[in-house]
Amino acid sequence: MIPEDRDWRKVITGFRLAANVNDRNIKPEPLAGGWPKAFESIENDYAKYMRKYSECRLVLLIDFDNKGDGSAKFEERLANFKNDTPADLRDRVFVLGVLSKEPKDLLSRKLGMSLEKLGEELAKNCTDKVHDLWDHELLRHNKPELERIIPSVKSFLFI
Repeated sequence: MIPEDRDWRKVITGFRLAANVNDRNIKPEPLAGGWPKAFESIENDYAKYMRKYSECRLVLLIDFDNKGDGSAKFEERLANFKNDTPADLRDRVFVLGVLSKEPKDLLSRKLGMSLEKLGEELAKNCTDKVHDLWDHELLRHNKPELERIIPSVKSFLFI
C-alpha cells in the first residue's frame, strides 16, 4: 500500500488493525509525497518486484481533489493512473481515494471517527455484505476498483 500522505498512512494503520485482516500480508510503503509521485513509483520502484512476484498486489491511496465545481479531477487522475501503469501490471495495481479536496480528517470527522478507526471500518466493509462507508459520497466512486481488488486479495488478505 502506497499512501499519498500521512493521513493515508493512518488509514492504513487502522486497516491493518481490523480483526478480519491478515496484517502480515500488508506492507505499508513510504509516503509518496503526492499523487504524481505515487503514480511514477509504480514503474520506477515497484514494477520489477511485481514482475518477479506474481502474487504481489499494489494499492495506491490518493486524494482525487475534486473541487465540487464539476471539475473532473477523478477521471483525469484515473486516466493518468492507467497511462502510468505498465500494461502487464494493470490487473494487480489499484488506486483508491477520497473524491473531494477535503482532507481525510474532515471525512473522519463527518463520520465521527479517527482516521485509524476509518481504516478499520473500511476493512470490515470489504468483507461484509453491507458497504456503508464505501457508499459515502466521498468514497462511492471507488466501487469499480473495489470490485477488482476484493476478489484479487480476498484469499490471502481477509480472515
